[in-house]
Amino acid sequence: MIEKFVPLNTVGVPLDRGNVDTDAIIPARYLKTLKRTGLGAGLFFAWRYDAEGAPLPDFPLNRPEFRGGAVLVAGENFGCGSSREHAVWALMDSGFRAVIAPSYSDIFHNNCLKNGMLAVTLPAAEVRSLIDALLAAPGGKVEVDLQAQTVRGPGGDIHDFRIDPFAKKCLLEGLDEISLTLTSAAEIDRYERERKKATPWLFMDLAG
Repeated sequence: MIEKFVPLNTVGVPLDRGNVDTDAIIPARYLKTLKRTGLGAGLFFAWRYDAEGAPLPDFPLNRPEFRGGAVLVAGENFGCGSSREHAVWALMDSGFRAVIAPSYSDIFHNNCLKNGMLAVTLPAAEVRSLIDALLAAPGGKVEVDLQAQTVRGPGGDIHDFRIDPFAKKCLLEGLDEISLTLTSAAEIDRYERERKKATPWLFMDLAG
């Protein structure tokens, strides 16, 4: 199971950069773990810290006005590069539940959906207006309603977005690939029983 996606009303965090690749999101040295926790410390590491490891005060994640934000608003082609699922895990471990951008890498987009992260695609001009509003008034709220498929910016402007109906259902109900399969457990069991009756030779223990 994944966490069900619920409507968000949260601080929006602007990342005014395009072509943000997965190595920038989470450096390769963090890929040694298969745990989904603890990765938030490495999120955007090269941009967040200087050579001595001190936080860079101008980077959005280090600014107190953006603390606690659960929606990241970024430029085009977000999540490009290698297919590391850790990039999504790092974002979620840092508290993000949605990303808004004009476009994404296909693999990153799919990884988002599999892990319960909503990747909202909006026209570039609309994303630009959201980033500008958040930069002009840090701490502004962004509302994301998956059921209604809308984003409300800090100025009250509403943006409609599209999403595949199946992906929407999985996010709203908290279904990953395993839990989705288990919803059909009764049908799977019935098929196996009927298959065993129809073709018993396939289930013979040849080792005995």
